[in-house]
Amino acid sequence: MESPQIRLTEWSEGSGCGCKIAPAILDQILSSSGSFSQIDPNLLVGNSQKDDAAVYQISEDMAFINTVDFFTPIVDDPFDFGRIAAANAISDVYAMGGKPIFANAILSWPVEKIAPELAAKVLEGAKRICKQAGIELAGGHSIAAKDPIFGLSVNGIIHPKKIKTNQESKEGDLLYITKPIGIGVLATALKRQKISEKDYVNLLDTTCSLNSIGEILGNHEEVHAMTDVTGFGLLGHLIEMAEGANLSAQVDLAKLPLIEGIQDYINQFIFPDNTYRNWNAFNSKVTGVKGMDLVKLCDPQTSGGLLISVSPENKEWFESTMAKHNQPFWEIGDFFTKGQFVVEVVS
Repeated sequence: MESPQIRLTEWSEGSGCGCKIAPAILDQILSSSGSFSQIDPNLLVGNSQKDDAAVYQISEDMAFINTVDFFTPIVDDPFDFGRIAAANAISDVYAMGGKPIFANAILSWPVEKIAPELAAKVLEGAKRICKQAGIELAGGHSIAAKDPIFGLSVNGIIHPKKIKTNQESKEGDLLYITKPIGIGVLATALKRQKISEKDYVNLLDTTCSLNSIGEILGNHEEVHAMTDVTGFGLLGHLIEMAEGANLSAQVDLAKLPLIEGIQDYINQFIFPDNTYRNWNAFNSKVTGVKGMDLVKLCDPQTSGGLLISVSPENKEWFESTMAKHNQPFWEIGDFFTKGQFVVEVVS
């Protein structure tokens, strides 16, 4: 890994999805704004459901998915930045069980301070991932601003009866995740110039991997709910799933997959500041978290894996399906009748 002359991560306090507005502040913004009141019956999934994308029904057997996702640099290499941002944005369509069809780019660039040629490399990286997803980067919008920001608005399609929201988990459902945790930790190690070559490769391998299994699972009613893990960490997105279904969830910390090497960084207190932001937002809804285990649960992920809720009687089918498509997965917990806490952590 060669260090470029300009380190893109120096241009932002947070990085990747870790630069999201804090959950409490976001709730305040949305709750005090009337702009998201929704009365159109064809808007099947809107902002009121805290889901990954909007879904609009356009015919009896067709619904349109739209999402927008952008952030500040998570890595210094512009090509890799473009790849990660694109994979992260496209994931929202997969998390709904949908098929992405095309995307538009969103680019903010300080053209007088960072060469336009580097912005071109960001777009090249995004195009590479779009090609892997089988879609075109059709156009976009750009502005000259003081901070480099990049992302995509992604469009997709799905049958209205096959939508996978983050709110339909059932009591007794098993909880799976498709990527290991630790992206925020590694991104922070990179920002502090402490990351090893091997761990940088792990960071790229994890963040640039498409969650395309979501499109396949969208065709199966045995899968009750899905969401992807991003800036609010595993804990934040699991709380959204459990609260949306009026259930509680249990997570077995011993089963939680971690990207190789992140514990060494955690031991050195190398992890995002926004980890504490997430913990402060969610800790009153959680029990069983001990010491620094909160880092693993609250680490803000960028292009993280899917959280998937599956009926227990379909465990064998689900796991064989995932294996058939060479999709890594880990069973990490389950859902149960709503209790005092939204999430119980055991180890």
